[in-house]
Amino acid sequence: MKISGGFCSLIFNHLCLLLLVIAAHHVGANVEEEKKFYIIYLGDHLADQDAAARMHVDVLTTLKGDDKEARNSLVHSYTKSFNAFAALLSQDEASRMSNMDAVLSVFPSGYSQLHTTKSWDFLGLPQTARRKLKIERDIIVGLLDSGINMESESFKDNGIGPPPSKWKGTCDHHANFSGCNNKVIGARYFKLDEFEDPSDILSPADTQGHGSHTSSTLAGNLVTNASLYGLANGTARGAVPSARIAMYKVCWVNTGCSDMDILAAFDAAIHDGVDLISISIGGAGADYSTDPIAIGSFHAMKKGILTVASAGNYGPGARSVSNHAPWIFTVAASGIDRDFRSNVSLGNGLTVEGVGISAFEPTKKTYPLIHGADGAKNKDTKDSARFCMDDSLDPSKVNGKLVFCEMSNGRADSIVKLAGGAGTIVESQEFVDAAQIFMTPGTMVNYTTAEVIYNYIHSTKSPSAVIYKSKEVKIPAPFVASFSSRGPNPGSQNLLKPDIAAPGIDILAAYTPLKSITGQDGDTQFSKYNLMSGTSMACPHVAGVAAYVKSFHPDWSPSMIKSAIITTATPMSKKVNKEAEFAYGSGQLNPSRAKNPGLVYEADQLSYIQFLCHEGYNGSSLATLVGSKSVNCSQLLPGFGQDALNYPTIQLSLINNNQTTTGVFKRLATNVGPAPTVFNSTIRAPPGVTIMVHPKTLTFTKTRQKKSFTVVVKAKADPMATGQMASGSLVWRSSRYIVRSPIVVYSPESFHL
Repeated sequence: MKISGGFCSLIFNHLCLLLLVIAAHHVGANVEEEKKFYIIYLGDHLADQDAAARMHVDVLTTLKGDDKEARNSLVHSYTKSFNAFAALLSQDEASRMSNMDAVLSVFPSGYSQLHTTKSWDFLGLPQTARRKLKIERDIIVGLLDSGINMESESFKDNGIGPPPSKWKGTCDHHANFSGCNNKVIGARYFKLDEFEDPSDILSPADTQGHGSHTSSTLAGNLVTNASLYGLANGTARGAVPSARIAMYKVCWVNTGCSDMDILAAFDAAIHDGVDLISISIGGAGADYSTDPIAIGSFHAMKKGILTVASAGNYGPGARSVSNHAPWIFTVAASGIDRDFRSNVSLGNGLTVEGVGISAFEPTKKTYPLIHGADGAKNKDTKDSARFCMDDSLDPSKVNGKLVFCEMSNGRADSIVKLAGGAGTIVESQEFVDAAQIFMTPGTMVNYTTAEVIYNYIHSTKSPSAVIYKSKEVKIPAPFVASFSSRGPNPGSQNLLKPDIAAPGIDILAAYTPLKSITGQDGDTQFSKYNLMSGTSMACPHVAGVAAYVKSFHPDWSPSMIKSAIITTATPMSKKVNKEAEFAYGSGQLNPSRAKNPGLVYEADQLSYIQFLCHEGYNGSSLATLVGSKSVNCSQLLPGFGQDALNYPTIQLSLINNNQTTTGVFKRLATNVGPAPTVFNSTIRAPPGVTIMVHPKTLTFTKTRQKKSFTVVVKAKADPMATGQMASGSLVWRSSRYIVRSPIVVYSPESFHL
């Protein structure tokens, strides 16, 4: 039978049409399936949590037109402290949701990352420090982190009474989690995305060590003879060893820390009755109205809870600081006067020094030493073998030898060990301030030392060396860690961030038995206590001091506690830290002075709203923070002065580099010391900058009396030869107090803002 061409053409056309329909169906299905987690904010917080939850379903039902589909898309209802919910939506649904009358804002839920025996003594808070133990025992510190190791001695409750009556929280019970006690009174986890994470445990248990470390730094018990294989030996303790801990696990090994989990933890912590929150997690971007940490901490502030957060580990680049909202206490990382060094004796008799933590005593007098390239599998892997990269080394060439690796990829010692190597010498072309922990004998050397080792290897047929166990050495301190994020503040040109610096390098604190001390493949070292570095480690130092100050002044607001710590900080050296206040804020944390500051600068919810209005936020963008669209900036009394905020520090941004800029700053100081008292001002102005204060003297006749003053800062174009920033200070001095506020002048043009 012959089939006509016309019939074939007809069949072909129908087939094409069918294929197009099928393709369109699949494309449509893919678009429909492409859903993401969104966080939706509604109006004012409802006292009836059940009513709020029903409202969330109703809003989704209105969107989707089906109650069952609405309930299936609802991920979590935030009902305890604010009125919001998380849902799985398509982009189109999120867009339509944002236009609904009941909805204040909609934004996608992203993921953030987690950013001591010696440190408290270094800061001047010895075990013998004066304490108000009765009040300290009633302070509850909440941590949003990776969980907690309840088996650690740092969290035992020997001799500790029941939780304070204000506590409303709970403790999740699981087969793999031993539960809470009178020390750790709350422990919960949040995993709203329900993605599987085989490397973690669906419980408050800490598989990363991070949460246990921060918790013990903040409020851990006194534990004698704590060390990492004998290194950093001493008494591990928190700033407030008698305080209670509530852990909210929001960070997971594979997925990090979800925005919707973070908000759920804030919601719970505020409701549960914590006194302050410590969060060592990276904040999102510059917009406070979509940053979950800024949002959660604003709601905490409204309830009288201070949030202390890490500045981030993205230094030393400019504008890298995170968690920079004015109601957040932003912490940079500094070093203490201790470092860990290892000697390397070369076969030619020369001894060089490297930085790192190596707990191994050599078992031989000397070991063969090779360059990574000489241990390559073949000529194709020779270049990558120089850097000891994955799958580049030949075990038969490396076995039993020390391997010199050019530049660190973070895993060199793991790769060398898995190839059978006896140890690793790693070159670093950057300044090394945080000691890397090695899983075999190892150390990290600078470029100059690396060149000496390289030349020696190629000067003899049988190069050899031995790496000795690390030792503690005393170094000049404090200094800002190279990794600590720097200002200027990407969220506001009128606000200095970070606020303060605290120890964050090689801090010894509690760890987890569920992870090796390096977390790298091949590591068989486990320890109850571990040395860790990061602004994550600095954050609980400041949170601990905030709790310490609160134990002396339980009625102080978050801004008062924050001001006390900022204005009593120890100034740090600009010669050592070239970014100056953009690196360390007001300076190094000083616990002993912070509890008795003399003067404080207060700010409340209205103060921060006025600041946000001044920054250009409006009713709709403020709604997420305030909980209502009713805020109208044009109807509010504007904040006073250049920055519209009563902040303990002052920052002036130049209009441009071609004209003089003048800033008028209004401040209101509250006397929190005895009265009568008189404070006299002292101004330190950098070249090219004029600073005046009026009045020059503040006289207080009673405690809690307030006095206003004005600071005028006038800066010529390009105040520094570098064209970037200059800094001075205003000091109010009485017979017993020194209250210091840094004053920073900078050129946004120089930082490409």
